[in-house]
Amino acid sequence: MVTIEDVARAAGVSRQTVSRVINRGPNVKAEVRQRVEALVEALGYVPNLSARRMGGGRSFLILAVNDRARTLENWRAGRGNDWVDQMLYGGMTECERHGYHLVFELIDTGADVAVRQLANVIGALRPDGVILTPPHSENDALVALLDQRAIPCARIGYRGQGAHIDVYMDERRAAREITEHLLALGHRRLGFIAGTPSYGASRARIEGFRGAITSAGLPDDAGFVRNGDFKFETAAGIVAEALAQDPAPTAIIADNDEMAFAVLHVADREGVRVPDTLSVVSFEDTPGVRFSVPPLSAIRQPTAAMIEKACERLIAAASGEASAGCYELPYLYLERASIGPGPP
Repeated sequence: MVTIEDVARAAGVSRQTVSRVINRGPNVKAEVRQRVEALVEALGYVPNLSARRMGGGRSFLILAVNDRARTLENWRAGRGNDWVDQMLYGGMTECERHGYHLVFELIDTGADVAVRQLANVIGALRPDGVILTPPHSENDALVALLDQRAIPCARIGYRGQGAHIDVYMDERRAAREITEHLLALGHRRLGFIAGTPSYGASRARIEGFRGAITSAGLPDDAGFVRNGDFKFETAAGIVAEALAQDPAPTAIIADNDEMAFAVLHVADREGVRVPDTLSVVSFEDTPGVRFSVPPLSAIRQPTAAMIEKACERLIAAASGEASAGCYELPYLYLERASIGPGPP
């Protein structure tokens, strides 16, 4: 087994210098760092995580927590979890770049149980930073626990006052932008199928949707809002009821792709043509939207980029850098064949 001493001997430097290179420490000349990194790769040296933790006081672990019930429900139902996939992609690649490891855990959303579960996890792992995803990112008790333990915290989809690392997209503006686009196309009867009120992003999107309706001078009933709980079955019932109304909506915005697929399925069953009679837009933009019939227009969330930014800032904080602040990342609107002009 290759040891750190073997690398130091081959590079002609001290063991401490190799350690600083591996741990991304300061005071190492660029040419020495490059030589050591090349030898680590060539010799196949793998740093011992336990030794690194004892030597520098850091764990070299970033903990990311997600909604336990919703994640497990999607896995068990075979629906997959693109959100988790993007989390892991953004987080693991950024951690790897800094010599860190990403640990993924599921935690319940109940206030008391969530605090107990997180306390157990951080007690066992002693991570250098914790990423809270929705709805955990809005749980003040979890944030207080991490502050008490002096563990840097990154909140995804949440904007505070800059005391923590808050990484988000402008959900309200995204919903308003797509609603205004539909209004400009001539739609005057719109629907918004929201996720769940416990998610701040859903609440912000509803505000953006309603704000656009009001600013256009339309009556409140020009835009209806229903909670679909991010589920296909719930959304399908909402859509069936909406399409049976007179007048029926001519455009529907869904809070995630699964609910947007429900709109397409019910519309097809009821003989409502998309986009000739009904326009459909989704938030999320998972791979499946490109293969739906027709392909879905969607707001693409920067999920991987948000987790990447959170990891980068947490790792910087572990190195002593000032990292707290608000970091807004851009979303992207992708128009495909599911959107068309409103009725004449």
